[in-house]
Amino acid sequence: MKIGSKIKNFKAEMTGNKEFSLSDYLGKNVVIYFYPRDNTPGCTSEGEDFRDNYKFFRKKNTVIFGVSKDSITSHTNFKEKFNFPFELISDSDEKICKIFDVIKEKSMYGKKYMGIERSTFLIDSQGKLIQEWRKVKVKGHAEDVLNSII
Repeated sequence: MKIGSKIKNFKAEMTGNKEFSLSDYLGKNVVIYFYPRDNTPGCTSEGEDFRDNYKFFRKKNTVIFGVSKDSITSHTNFKEKFNFPFELISDSDEKICKIFDVIKEKSMYGKKYMGIERSTFLIDSQGKLIQEWRKVKVKGHAEDVLNSII
């Protein structure tokens, strides 16, 4: 997937008893951020930063979605615990992760495994990828994304 390319429509289960379909958001900018796991320090901070800037994203005609492999039950609890005003998408089968190529080899305590590389994608109102951030560092990231929206 390249900057400027149209993102193929995809559907997935999300919080709020809803189904996500990218085509439902044509006419709006879409931020999709991938994170490793619910209720971990970095993922919580990232979600809180998007939450705290949510009204500014809305003013720029932008919707936000968080994606991880966690279950809808886990996502619902995470969303409620931290008052996230946006929906979280469950990608337990890694279908969306594969579309955006975010499954990478990681290492923890010397052990290698495959997992989600923290990444964010900005899709314009016509469904085209206009910017991506890979190997995201949480601090200041939400503001960087917000400032890149025209």
